[in-house]
Amino acid sequence: MSEIRIDALLPAEMAARAEFLGMRKAEMPFLKMFMLSVLAGAFISLGAIFATTVGAGSMSITDANGAVAFNTGLPYGVTRLLMGVVFSLGLILVVVGGAELFTGNNLIVMAWANGKVTGPALLRNWVIVYLGNFVGSIGTAILMFLTKQYTFGSNAVGITALRIGVAKVDLTFVQAVALGILCNALVCLAVWLTYSARSTIDKIFAILFPIAAFVASGFEHSIANMYFIPYALFIKNLDPHFVSAIGDKVPQLELLTWPAFLFQNLIPVTIGNIIGGAVLVAAAYWAIFLRPGDSK
Repeated sequence: MSEIRIDALLPAEMAARAEFLGMRKAEMPFLKMFMLSVLAGAFISLGAIFATTVGAGSMSITDANGAVAFNTGLPYGVTRLLMGVVFSLGLILVVVGGAELFTGNNLIVMAWANGKVTGPALLRNWVIVYLGNFVGSIGTAILMFLTKQYTFGSNAVGITALRIGVAKVDLTFVQAVALGILCNALVCLAVWLTYSARSTIDKIFAILFPIAAFVASGFEHSIANMYFIPYALFIKNLDPHFVSAIGDKVPQLELLTWPAFLFQNLIPVTIGNIIGGAVLVAAAYWAIFLRPGDSK
């Protein structure tokens, strides 16, 4: 009688699963792939909404000179930790609920490197999923703006949302790339760890700490930023009464523009995410466990 294993999969088995799943993702029909990617954009946005709300009223807000202008108590690190834990909701929904996330799909490189997925098929997946994630994120941002949830907590949610948006566009190109690299290394490690799982609880716990770590550390996730920054832009541009009401509680708000979103955040962060996920995680594990000629 063959032995029944209930332990988590070992890394070599995880690599085989990653290769198989990469092949399935690359072969997915367009409509199914696009719809699942729209869901992923919305799911990550739900995690961002949760994190923004939890961070509201707890973040120290500083002015241009570094002096504290708004502080309601919790230390910066504690607030970031709480935001990271609740942001994990997004990837939990993606992995357990089933959706296609661009950053996680950088792991398809493992199947591509072994010749199981062609270059055009890999790029097809990335382009379709990236666009679908954008649609889901922007759609969620529009819906959230219409709820006026940013006025909750005596405007604390909106102040936090605007501060997050400003901070994300106030990055140099190199800084944004580096923060993107570290972010997606952790995101892809979270997805990689779920390949060892044999239950839903396993997957949730595998996701929790890497995602909490990237948010707490202030790393940059391109798909999350498709929600964070447009949401802040909608508040700034479409509700001037709110902006007037919060006064000077959001320093340097003039930095928050659509071109800044695209050129100072989204493009460099996406480049960094690809490097972090495809090179530091996918290529590394391919070289260790799947490279032809190596003994398993």
